Amino acid sequence: MPPTEPLSRQDDLAAITEVVATVERAQNSEDVDAFVALFRADAIWTTGHGALLLGRDAIAAFTRSVLPGAMRDTIGSYEVVHVLFVRPDVAAVKVRQTVRNRDGSAVDGAYEGSPLYVMAKEEGRWLLTANQNTVVVDA
Repeated sequence: MPPTEPLSRQDDLAAITEVVATVERAQNSEDVDAFVALFRADAIWTTGHGALLLGRDAIAAFTRSVLPGAMRDTIGSYEVVHVLFVRPDVAAVKVRQTVRNRDGSAVDGAYEGSPLYVMAKEEGRWLLTANQNTVVVDA
């Protein structure tokens, strides 16, 4: 039997997983405000194409410019693959992102993403703090 995490760590893992689930719901429903609310005010976001966004306002402006309409035909899924607690209040979260048609079928030319979210726990809430989206390229 694998070792179990302390109860408080299990609660943190559940909360972190819920943040990632909220990213998925917000992206799929194109809810910019719900997505942006997950970030610290001073967050860093690097897009899958390498654009650097500094702060929640820049993340919001970028998201408002690309998200509406982007998920019209597809949905994304976001799965927590690994969590490394750097400190009790800081976690590096590796995520697997996949894209499918709204009917669940494969998307021609679809990509897989491999985001890394560094989250910080503030006032009992896990927030996206320093984040990098990365497209997986077959080697």
